[in-house]
Order: sequence, then C-alpha cells, then structure tokens
Amino acid sequence: MEFIEDIKNNITSYYDDLVAVAPKLVLGVVLFLVLVFIGAQLSKLTQNRLKSRMDDPLLAKFIASVVKGVVGLLALLVFLKTVGLGAAAAGLLGTAGVGAFVIGFAFKDIGEHFLAGIIMAFNRPFRVGDVVELDGVKGKVVTLNLRNTHIKSFDGKDIYIPNGNIIKNPLVNYTIDGFMRYSLVVGLDYGSDIDKAAEIMLNTTREIDGVLLIDGRSPSVSVESLGTSTVNLEILYWLDTFDTSFPAVKVKTRLAKDVLDALENAGFYMPSDILEIKNYKDQAALVS
Repeated sequence: MEFIEDIKNNITSYYDDLVAVAPKLVLGVVLFLVLVFIGAQLSKLTQNRLKSRMDDPLLAKFIASVVKGVVGLLALLVFLKTVGLGAAAAGLLGTAGVGAFVIGFAFKDIGEHFLAGIIMAFNRPFRVGDVVELDGVKGKVVTLNLRNTHIKSFDGKDIYIPNGNIIKNPLVNYTIDGFMRYSLVVGLDYGSDIDKAAEIMLNTTREIDGVLLIDGRSPSVSVESLGTSTVNLEILYWLDTFDTSFPAVKVKTRLAKDVLDALENAGFYMPSDILEIKNYKDQAALVS
C-alpha cells in the first residue's frame, strides 16, 4: 500500500538523518559536559581566590556564579554550533542582547549600584569594621552587598548607602591604617599656670592604658581657644582601632576623670561660665 510505503520511506529518512547527525551530537554533548565541568572548577577557583582577597563572601560567591554562568552559556553555544544549529545559536545571542539592553535600561540605577559593588569588591576604600564618613553620614561599616553598603552610626542607626554614591563621592576613612586621633578639651581659670597645667594633663594622658606613645602619635596638649571665662586646653591622643581591648569611649571616660582629679589635686580651678553685671546710674542693668 502506498500509505505504508510512505511511512517506511519517512522512517528510513529519519534514521539516515539520525545516523548522519549522531557523531556531531555525541561530540556536542562531550564538549558541552567538558565546558560545564571547566566552568564549575573555574567558578570554585575564583570563589576561593576572591574570598582570600575581600571581606565580603557574598560578592565572592556572586562573581564566581557569574563566571560559571558565562562558561555555561558558552558551552550551550558550542553545543548548538557543533550539532549544526549555528543559526539558532546566533538567534539566541541576538535575543539575549536585546533582552539585556531592555532590562539594563529599565533598571539603570540598580545596575549602576550593582556594578559599583563589583568594582568595590576589588578596590574597596574600606574594610568591614572601619569608621567612615560619606555625605554627612558617619559610622562603622557592617557589610557590603550587591547593591549597597550597610553602615551602623554611633547612635545606633542602620544606614544603607547605594554603592554608586560611594564610587562617585569623596569618602573619609578614619581607621583604614588602624589609628584614630581623639581629643579632650578642659577649661581652666584665666589666672592658671598654663604650662604647669599642660604638663600635668600630658603626664596623666601618657599613663592611660590604650593611649599610644609611639613616635608621630604620642599625646600632646595645646591651647584650643580662649573662651568667655576659661582658657581651653586640648589633649590630642591616638588609639589603635584594631585593639578592641581599649574601646575609645572607655579610654576617654578614664582620661577625663584622671585629668580632672590631677588638676584639682594640683589646685587648679575650672570655672563655669561667668556673668558680668554692670549697673549705671539712671540706666537699666546690663548683662555681658
């Protein structure tokens, strides 16, 4: 019968086509699996290398996933090309390009912060735990993720700054080298022996645990300003921010207490604001 004969001819044709394409199919599958294996190993190697260079494992994992995805896409294109579907591979690339353009335009700001986060993974102006200031925001860096940087302010606020803003604006890092300078201002009576008071304050500061005494970062005392009723002396001292056994708040509290005690024991007077009242005949009292 003619119908059965057509079926047999079609089956024979499909079989011949399968036999012809089988070597290409096998080769394509082998190449695909090999490239996928290489991508997995390269991704693992990238993640391990990046973890040793950056503080945030999230970015290391993400970049490793991007590497794996790119190699996986390459493996798919090689497979399609090998089995004779080059036109399909070209169409896939074209569709992906248009899709990427549309998505990139729609999420331009998100993409900007995202790419900035990747750049900062390799050239970061701070580490986790550093004290930084940006756009009037000051605090300690908690973590860096794909879109923003988490900063904890000293009054307990959680602030999330887009990574793009960090790349485009000046950033002040107070602790990147492990050292930070603090100050304490003490007001003395105008009749005080300034040189003697400065010597007492300096010696007291040097005895405080945690205050650095190394060259270039040893404490110093100088006149900070002349107030309405006091001569204000300022103590400048340095702390090692990597040494968590001496928190800045505790050091400053101890320093203030010891300095005040030492000055009072030496007979120095630390007045509060002084009001001068002048009374003239036939005029109202003037306060200055």
